[in-house]
Amino acid sequence: MNTAPHEIAQVTAAAHHLGLADERFTRVAARRAFVEMKLCFMRAAADIEGPHAAALREQVRQADEAIELWLMRYDVLDALPVGQARALAHRIEIRRQLDSLFKDSDSGFPSM
Repeated sequence: MNTAPHEIAQVTAAAHHLGLADERFTRVAARRAFVEMKLCFMRAAADIEGPHAAALREQVRQADEAIELWLMRYDVLDALPVGQARALAHRIEIRRQLDSLFKDSDSGFPSM
Protein backbone atom coordinates (compact mmCIF):
# COMPACT_ATOMS: atom_id res chain seq x y z
CA MET A 1 0.00 0.00 0.00
CA ASN A 2 1.51 3.30 -1.10
CA THR A 3 0.53 6.54 0.56
CA ALA A 4 0.41 9.58 -1.65
CA PRO A 5 2.34 12.66 -0.46
CA HIS A 6 -0.86 14.70 -0.23
CA GLU A 7 -2.34 12.08 2.12
CA ILE A 8 0.73 12.30 4.37
CA ALA A 9 0.40 16.08 4.41
CA GLN A 10 -3.27 15.79 5.38
CA VAL A 11 -2.49 13.39 8.24
CA THR A 12 0.35 15.64 9.43
CA ALA A 13 -1.93 18.70 9.33
CA ALA A 14 -4.65 16.83 11.21
CA ALA A 15 -2.16 15.71 13.86
CA HIS A 16 -0.97 19.28 14.21
CA HIS A 17 -4.51 20.42 14.90
CA LEU A 18 -5.03 17.64 17.44
CA GLY A 19 -2.55 19.06 19.90
CA LEU A 20 0.96 18.29 18.73
CA ALA A 21 1.75 22.00 18.59
CA ASP A 22 0.45 22.39 22.14
CA GLU A 23 2.61 19.49 23.30
CA ARG A 24 5.69 21.10 21.74
CA PHE A 25 4.84 24.44 23.34
CA THR A 26 4.50 22.71 26.71
CA ARG A 27 7.86 20.98 26.31
CA VAL A 28 9.56 24.23 25.31
CA ALA A 29 7.98 26.08 28.26
CA ALA A 30 9.08 23.34 30.68
CA ARG A 31 12.62 23.45 29.30
CA ARG A 32 12.76 27.23 29.67
CA ALA A 33 11.57 26.98 33.26
CA PHE A 34 14.26 24.38 33.97
CA VAL A 35 16.98 26.54 32.41
CA GLU A 36 15.85 29.54 34.45
CA MET A 37 15.94 27.48 37.64
CA LYS A 38 19.33 25.99 36.80
CA LEU A 39 20.78 29.47 36.22
CA CYS A 40 19.39 30.51 39.60
CA PHE A 41 21.09 27.53 41.26
CA MET A 42 24.33 28.23 39.39
CA ARG A 43 24.37 31.86 40.56
CA ALA A 44 23.84 30.72 44.14
CA ALA A 45 26.48 27.99 43.88
CA ALA A 46 28.98 30.53 42.54
CA ASP A 47 28.81 32.32 45.91
CA ILE A 48 29.46 29.16 47.95
CA GLU A 49 32.88 28.76 49.52
CA GLY A 50 34.48 25.93 51.40
CA PRO A 51 35.90 22.48 50.84
CA HIS A 52 32.83 21.09 49.03
CA ALA A 53 32.00 24.20 46.99
CA ALA A 54 33.57 23.03 43.73
CA ALA A 55 31.85 19.64 43.94
CA LEU A 56 28.49 21.27 44.62
CA ARG A 57 28.94 23.69 41.70
CA GLU A 58 29.75 20.74 39.46
CA GLN A 59 26.63 18.87 40.63
CA VAL A 60 24.49 21.87 39.77
CA ARG A 61 26.22 22.29 36.42
CA GLN A 62 25.63 18.64 35.53
CA ALA A 63 21.91 18.64 36.40
CA ASP A 64 19.77 17.74 33.38
CA GLU A 65 16.34 17.79 34.99
CA ALA A 66 14.50 19.96 37.47
CA ILE A 67 14.10 17.05 39.89
CA GLU A 68 17.89 16.86 40.23
CA LEU A 69 17.98 20.50 41.34
CA TRP A 70 15.04 19.91 43.68
CA LEU A 71 16.91 17.00 45.28
CA MET A 72 20.01 19.15 45.93
CA ARG A 73 18.09 22.21 47.14
CA TYR A 74 19.02 21.74 50.79
CA ASP A 75 22.70 21.18 49.97
CA VAL A 76 22.84 24.47 48.08
CA LEU A 77 20.77 26.42 50.60
CA ASP A 78 22.73 25.07 53.59
CA ALA A 79 26.05 25.91 51.94
CA LEU A 80 25.17 29.57 51.37
CA PRO A 81 26.76 31.96 53.86
CA VAL A 82 24.58 33.06 56.77
CA GLY A 83 23.85 36.72 57.35
CA GLN A 84 24.73 38.02 53.89
CA ALA A 85 22.19 39.96 51.87
CA ARG A 86 23.31 38.30 48.63
CA ALA A 87 22.91 34.82 50.14
CA LEU A 88 19.44 35.76 51.38
CA ALA A 89 18.55 36.92 47.87
CA HIS A 90 19.74 33.56 46.50
CA ARG A 91 17.63 31.68 49.07
CA ILE A 92 14.53 33.68 48.17
CA GLU A 93 15.08 33.19 44.44
CA ILE A 94 15.68 29.45 44.78
CA ARG A 95 12.49 29.08 46.82
CA ARG A 96 10.55 31.15 44.29
CA GLN A 97 11.86 29.04 41.41
CA LEU A 98 11.08 25.77 43.17
CA ASP A 99 7.61 26.93 44.19
CA SER A 100 6.81 28.02 40.64
CA LEU A 101 8.04 24.82 39.02
CA PHE A 102 6.77 22.39 41.66
CA LYS A 103 3.59 24.28 42.52
CA ASP A 104 1.52 21.12 42.89
CA SER A 105 3.76 19.64 45.54
CA ASP A 106 5.23 20.71 48.83
CA SER A 107 8.63 22.25 48.17
CA GLY A 108 9.70 21.27 51.65
CA PHE A 109 10.10 24.83 52.87
CA PRO A 110 8.44 26.35 55.91
CA SER A 111 6.35 29.39 55.18
CA MET A 112 8.25 32.66 55.47
